[in-house]
Amino acid sequence: MNVSLKVEIQKTAAAAWARPGVIASTTRATSKQDHARRNALVELGTPDETRRIAARIKDHTLQNLDTYLKQLAEAVRARGGVVHWASTHQQARDIVHRIAVDCDAHTIVKSKSMTSEEIDLTAYLEDAGLEVVETDLGEYIVQIAKDHPSHIVTPIIHKSKLDVARLFADVLGIDYTEDPRELTLAARKVLREKFRRCDMGICGVNFAVAETGTVVLVTNEGNGRLCTSRPKVVVALMGIEKVIPTMRDLAVFLKLLAKSATGQRLTVYTSLITGPRRPDDLDGPDEFHLVILDGNRTNILASQFRETLRCIRCGACLNTCPVYRNIGGHAYKSVYPGPIGKLISPLLNSYDQYQELPQSSSLCGACLDACPVMIDIPAMLIEMRNDLRRKGYLPWSHRVAFRAWSVAMRSPWLYRVGAAMYRRFVDAGSRDGWNPKLPGPLAGWTDHRDVPAMAERSFREQWKTLEDA
Repeated sequence: MNVSLKVEIQKTAAAAWARPGVIASTTRATSKQDHARRNALVELGTPDETRRIAARIKDHTLQNLDTYLKQLAEAVRARGGVVHWASTHQQARDIVHRIAVDCDAHTIVKSKSMTSEEIDLTAYLEDAGLEVVETDLGEYIVQIAKDHPSHIVTPIIHKSKLDVARLFADVLGIDYTEDPRELTLAARKVLREKFRRCDMGICGVNFAVAETGTVVLVTNEGNGRLCTSRPKVVVALMGIEKVIPTMRDLAVFLKLLAKSATGQRLTVYTSLITGPRRPDDLDGPDEFHLVILDGNRTNILASQFRETLRCIRCGACLNTCPVYRNIGGHAYKSVYPGPIGKLISPLLNSYDQYQELPQSSSLCGACLDACPVMIDIPAMLIEMRNDLRRKGYLPWSHRVAFRAWSVAMRSPWLYRVGAAMYRRFVDAGSRDGWNPKLPGPLAGWTDHRDVPAMAERSFREQWKTLEDA
């Protein structure tokens, strides 16, 4: 894909602005979750210290990733599970499809999984003739609407109650209602039948404990447990960065994840799955498969962007980001939107495809303050911009402009000349101290904001007056 994503972001953002209800609901929901996060974290007493501990655990794990992945695989196998290694997205898709064929699966129930979204697993299995049903309510709504999630944690943050009401009336054939309870019951009726006759379940992995071979699912709906207990065959899909060393480490992340994501003390369901059903278990799968995906993560591990692999997919950076709030998740054209998406989308895919994402940030630092594992997103966005420059991805006009700016900033004489020219340029169209429209390539800046006119006297001039006084 060589088309500049910047144009796509502009188009999609403009489309979102044409639907003020979408932006209003996104802003309202993210603001509410961000406010709840701030209140919830206070309960930890020393939340920043907990965040630092979580960051250290992640850094230690990444430094010894091969060791902990090997330990995880051995522990899963020791408890009767099967481990599959996938280097690429295609390999991961093929492995899951092969498992489905081997167990003669026809209907697959699936709980929410960002990794499966990343590899476009549902579409791949559907193309192979299998029925795949998203069972998380938000993901189910997105699926039957033939849409895409717009948030890591709340996939239908861009949809209103009216959108869902119309969708259910059209697709499910129920009487039109805007009552959330009635809509939920309608979805439950459909999904219960899918659970009743499913052959296979697919789930994501929030954390995988190397010490015990335990896969941890953190959800707010019972569908996650049904996906992993009702079918005879269960497949868990994870990226290599989801492993953590011990159960003691898990406690640290459980303190942070729900609080950072939605402001809850703990999610409604925290499920620990350790291998297939044992003879004395009341439920559980006869077969448990763990698919561990690289998907370009080892390249990130070896780069200056290793810190991004700390991410626990809580969505806190999206909730606090002024850019995300004002354009919504679809504008990013990626499974991973928001501040963290601006980094991992180019890293997991390519600079060719997502070269404009790192440029689409205000660098305000709100994402760093919100991140439960203290990923320095602003610093890495700057580093990625520099990396893009070094590799020749920036347009020649940008390279020339920034080269000229760099030279001018190192020369007092050129700085004074540039300031004088800028004052004349900007002040020429100013009214009441503001310029509402800049010409030429700078016009985009004033499409949504005015530019303040220059002060009558520069700082240097005022400073010289003070020195002479």
